[in-house]
Amino acid sequence: MDSSDDMHDANDIESLDEDFYSDDVPMDYYSDYDDDAADDYFDDADDAERVFSRRPEQSFMILKESDIQRRQDEDVNRVATVLSISKVSASILLRHYNWSVSKVHDAWFADEDCVRKAVGLLEQPIFQCPNDEEPTCGICFENYPRSKIAMASCGHPYCISCWGGYIGTSINDGPGCLTLRCPDPTCGAAVGQDMIDLVASDEDKHKYGHYLLRSYIEDNKMSKWCPAPGCEYAVTFDAGSANYDVSCLCSYCFCWNCTEEAHRPVDCGTVSKWILKNSAESENMNWILANSKPCPKCKRPIEKNQGCMHMTCTPPCKYEFCWLCLGVWSDHGERTGGFYACNRYESAKQEGVYDDSEKRREMAKNSLERYTHYYERWASNQSSRQKALADLHQMQTVHIEKLSDTQCQPESQLKFITEAWLQIVECRRVLKWTYAYGYYLPENEHAKKQFFEYLQGEAESGLERLHQCAEKELHPFINDDGPSREFNDFRTKLAGLTSVTKNYFENLVRALENGLSDVDADGATSSKATSSKNAAGSSKGRGGRGKGTLRSSLSNRMSDDSHWFCEQCTYANVKSATACQICNHQRR
Repeated sequence: MDSSDDMHDANDIESLDEDFYSDDVPMDYYSDYDDDAADDYFDDADDAERVFSRRPEQSFMILKESDIQRRQDEDVNRVATVLSISKVSASILLRHYNWSVSKVHDAWFADEDCVRKAVGLLEQPIFQCPNDEEPTCGICFENYPRSKIAMASCGHPYCISCWGGYIGTSINDGPGCLTLRCPDPTCGAAVGQDMIDLVASDEDKHKYGHYLLRSYIEDNKMSKWCPAPGCEYAVTFDAGSANYDVSCLCSYCFCWNCTEEAHRPVDCGTVSKWILKNSAESENMNWILANSKPCPKCKRPIEKNQGCMHMTCTPPCKYEFCWLCLGVWSDHGERTGGFYACNRYESAKQEGVYDDSEKRREMAKNSLERYTHYYERWASNQSSRQKALADLHQMQTVHIEKLSDTQCQPESQLKFITEAWLQIVECRRVLKWTYAYGYYLPENEHAKKQFFEYLQGEAESGLERLHQCAEKELHPFINDDGPSREFNDFRTKLAGLTSVTKNYFENLVRALENGLSDVDADGATSSKATSSKNAAGSSKGRGGRGKGTLRSSLSNRMSDDSHWFCEQCTYANVKSATACQICNHQRR
């Protein structure tokens, strides 16, 4: 493995994809804000930067190559010390038990002889060479002085050259060399790293060490390699965590359970079905069924994309037929409706002759249109997220420094911009997977579907406002020649939109993880869906696309002693304000 020094700058990107919505994963984005500020909406610009949650305990750990090597050496030393065996023997034991120290100890103290036999650790040699003779190599059958002979724990003699060929071939065959045994077919003695170091070439030693290091991660159920292409970081995971999202130092965020890209709040089963559907041929067949008909003669599918009903199949068939009734065209003419209609088809349809085939075609067309609707939006948000990641990197490496000079403010006071972009990146990821969730939401659960579309629509509109503000409204300040009086107002607006958007997506994620259980059997939203935990914490009762009970909670909290809440973005405005300070929505 290469050194981790040539990886990306961890300070810039290690937290790009951390989840915003769980107490089980770290939230590096907002650790500079006051811990108590998440419970209250801010009243002015100074409080706008103090609205984010406290940082919970991390449920995973990223390991560099040096970390893996250190842990591996510590486990080997621990087993060797406790069992009073060599480090080579300890390494063989640990590999056999998938690098579990506890399993090695339990098995060893339960039945040492059985473990030794299974692993190939012999206490005494099973073959003795006479001291007064030159040993004979068991492979090439040549006699050699003892200095040219090497033996495993079993005592079978082989010359250095034959050992080198045997071990080199095994190493070149792959990681199976880690369980290498004595060349004698009847012997099960293990060949350890001491023999590798003695007879193998430098290249083979390097390969063996590489396999040994990788086995520490790949054989351990509690660790995995980051699945990102080219990444050489490993991850250990806390099995007690309810959230499987892991954010690697290479900036890739993936699901520990299925190793696909992070997809919370959608479960792994839904993601697996969606990815399979995107790559399968089923949608191609649906398209063919929905948009083509088979030639009545050769049965090849034909698409009609324009023109009249007179169809001619491609050579060598060249069969001419009517697109509607599939009858031979020579029987058609003005008496059957001309070139753009078919009376025979209409009369047969009324008699029910074409009902089944037309219904299948219509169903395939509807299914294809529905899939296309969700897939296009899924792909669009993926594209937007990639663009946002590029914009975030540009902001961190170029624009922040320039903005600091232009507006005469330290970079520490411009963190609200980076935090807004981090929020955009995360929200794009969540929004993308909600379209996969929506595709598999049962059509007959109308109340849940309506509630889901409401929450998704509110979250999406909030994200678009935030993205618009961060992308378009910031650039004039970057290009200014000097400090701008409007910059503090922009700070308040962007920080406020970041907080509001976070609230929208918290509600969306929470609802989907609960299976939209806030909707009862009668189609109404429960009290959990229509009440707020605190003034800043709920968006389920906001306006927009909501209907009925979804909207009612807003009126219940439209006023207090000193503030009124915006119907559009829920910002807490002072009573004297006639328009929202965040979105300029007029007070009603």
